[in-house]
Amino acid sequence: MLENINLKRKLSREDYKLALPGLQQRLYDLEKACWEHGIPTVIVFEGWDAAGKGTAISAVTERLDPRGFKLYPITAARTYEQQRPWLWRFWLKVPNRGEMVIFDRSWYGRVLEDRVERIVPEKAWRDAYRDITEFERMLADDGTAILKFFLHISKKEQKERFQALEKKPLEAWRVTNMDWARHKKYGQYLDAIEEMLELTESEFAPWTIVEATSKWYARKKIFETLIGAMEDRLGANAPVTVAVNGAAAKDKQLRDAMESLGEGGS
Repeated sequence: MLENINLKRKLSREDYKLALPGLQQRLYDLEKACWEHGIPTVIVFEGWDAAGKGTAISAVTERLDPRGFKLYPITAARTYEQQRPWLWRFWLKVPNRGEMVIFDRSWYGRVLEDRVERIVPEKAWRDAYRDITEFERMLADDGTAILKFFLHISKKEQKERFQALEKKPLEAWRVTNMDWARHKKYGQYLDAIEEMLELTESEFAPWTIVEATSKWYARKKIFETLIGAMEDRLGANAPVTVAVNGAAAKDKQLRDAMESLGEGGS
């Protein structure tokens, strides 16, 4: 599957900056409409280290109403969490009616890092495919809109991004020995990702593979996918699209914010 993805897709920074105000305004309007109509939304961000998950999430959430969404960065399960069913800690984070919840990494760590690094037995990660599908189906049946993004870059691109970060005194800390160790296992992770995408793709919780070599292309695709899915979920309740005029598109405050967002790649 991933070998057929065109990682050369690009968008110029200027074109992205011109499109961003309208995308952010539309997503804000849809966030508000979902709140008013009690539609919960789950957004999952998975992807390679340094593929741009963090900065994409920053762009998506920058102009949202902070009262309407929650962001959960997911790390390894803590000791007390390991004593409970493995999905328990994620059930605690599902959205309330009308709320948007964003996961920076998610339950998919069970079939990716836990699998490749042999953190859990093979039976545990194989059983997780069924657990995940049932978990997402229950959320969807209860009215939750589920969107899952996988940000894809090549092994060569990942290496170049790690090296670029290490050269920056204020960014070097972000690249760890564990990152390089996972980089060496790129092929093993690729196999795990392929199987994950195949076994957890569904009509109610589809995957969107994001070509992330160009950060501008990746962010625009994420915005457009979110907007399209939320409009479909709202149906006739979706607000009318309001065009962003030229003055708004050139708003200095927004452009300054975009400049700051354009520097990262994690």
